[in-house]
Amino acid sequence: MAVEAIPVVVKGKDVDVTQALREYAEKKVQKAAKFFDGRRVPSAEVVFKLERDRQIAEITLQVGGLLVRGVGTTDDMYASLDEAIDKIERQIRKHKTRILRRQQGPGLREVVGSNSAEDLENRKDEVTPPRIVKTKRFPVKPMTVEEAVLQMELLGHDFFVFGNGETGQVNVVYRRRSGDYGLIEPEF
Repeated sequence: MAVEAIPVVVKGKDVDVTQALREYAEKKVQKAAKFFDGRRVPSAEVVFKLERDRQIAEITLQVGGLLVRGVGTTDDMYASLDEAIDKIERQIRKHKTRILRRQQGPGLREVVGSNSAEDLENRKDEVTPPRIVKTKRFPVKPMTVEEAVLQMELLGHDFFVFGNGETGQVNVVYRRRSGDYGLIEPEF
């Protein structure tokens, strides 16, 4: 079954994207399509940027309701793109493994158990589903975005959930890698 071409948007922030780099990015993203088995054709965005003498490639794939993102940071834009694609491929493999395990249920070895050295070595590469170990409840107080950022800083957290006094909705402020802040607003 032939894989349908993925629409790829290639952008540069403070970087001139050459035709060769654009074609390389499109080719790499198209190769990643093999992980989708031709069932769903994602859209893809590749953003190249420079930060503090580091060359960064960010790839975001939209697959149905799932967003997959990979970021590569090296001294070479091509290597950064390769690193980002590798991260995306690992995430997709991990996601597919989880789905297959859920569908198939426990295997004979998992039910009976095995302690051979080979099985123990293989298990360390297995993906274990994440588990929720703590639930926290707190009152959501209405405040401005600036007050929420101040509260987040006072608590020493990387994010803060609050009721936006202007919109009446629950929002999240968070600290970005660059040191700036982001705001997440729900869209219904």
